[in-house]
Amino acid sequence: MSDTQEKYVHSLKKIKQAEEKARAEIENHRKKIDEELKNLEADMEKAIAKSKTEGEKLVESSIEQARQKATTETEKIIKDAKDKAKNITTQVNTQTAQEIMNILLKGMD
Repeated sequence: MSDTQEKYVHSLKKIKQAEEKARAEIENHRKKIDEELKNLEADMEKAIAKSKTEGEKLVESSIEQARQKATTETEKIIKDAKDKAKNITTQVNTQTAQEIMNILLKGMD
């Protein structure tokens, strides 16, 4: 073989080695990216599950707070109604007593 042919063969070998090295680097990089994507997907699923759980807890908490507030307001309304009923009963009793006294006083005339 001539010197030129040897240089040509040597150049082809270097090109082949460079291609193989580049192919190996690309494959390694692809594997790393695949692994990162799997990790990101797993993290995303965990985050979604966590958000769902937190959202459900927040809804439950809001419902309980609303229930407590409604109970408190209902108890207040009932108490106010009882107080007003007592006042009305007292007024009726006072009015009735006044009417009875008026009737009795008329009977004495």
